[in-house]
Amino acid sequence: MASEGEYESILCVKPDVNVYRIPPRASNRGYRAADWKLDTPDWTGRMRIIAKGKLVYIKLEDKISGELFAQAPVQEFPGITVETVGDSSRYFVLRIQDDNGRSAFIGVGFGDRGDAFDFNVALQDHFKWVKQEEEMSKNSQTVDTGPKLDLGFKEGQTITLNIGQGKKRDKPRPQSSGGLGLLPPPPGGKIAPPPSANHNTVQPTAGAETGCLLELDSSNSNTVLQSNPSSDLWGDFSSSGSAVPPSAPCQEPSSGNWVQF
Repeated sequence: MASEGEYESILCVKPDVNVYRIPPRASNRGYRAADWKLDTPDWTGRMRIIAKGKLVYIKLEDKISGELFAQAPVQEFPGITVETVGDSSRYFVLRIQDDNGRSAFIGVGFGDRGDAFDFNVALQDHFKWVKQEEEMSKNSQTVDTGPKLDLGFKEGQTITLNIGQGKKRDKPRPQSSGGLGLLPPPPGGKIAPPPSANHNTVQPTAGAETGCLLELDSSNSNTVLQSNPSSDLWGDFSSSGSAVPPSAPCQEPSSGNWVQF
């Protein structure tokens, strides 16, 4: 049953509905609207479908004043409170109930099939929601009453974490063919001999034979001047530990601008 603190919500309102007094059920075949006096309804008014908690109240009220004519509390659908007839989709049988608990069966009908469809869907949607709420409540109770796993540490209990680390592998260093860590010489290459320990020995060059001399003029322009091959402008180079080869005899400088070493 609905409690006093639950709020009401209107599911559907139909302004035109006809109410009929129906004869007792003659057999188990169900109700038939053709057995009613459809042309002369016993009452005409509006219908409001109100949900209060899990219950639904079908209220038949006066169109103008809103005075309650009858109401049918519905606990389930389909059920005994709301039944369909066997020969039409626009007519239903309601079990109405007063405040004293007395009940009676009446027939209701809609002039439009769309109104009958809305009436049927409003009841189906509400009790579908009720069924889902009951299943969710059962599932939550099953989870609460089930055995719980004790994942806490007991007194004095410890846990060891083994975090594996791979051993570092020593990568071999590349070795040269000589075993000293030096790069091998390029193929076909020759290593030049080291220079002589006597740095003061002057060897004749091709420039001495041709007599070409690089001179810088006063305008700082690089000019190659061809000197007279007959004159020797080179000075004498002498050292205590070196001797001038006989092919290049020492000559007296022809110009006084050279300093003898």
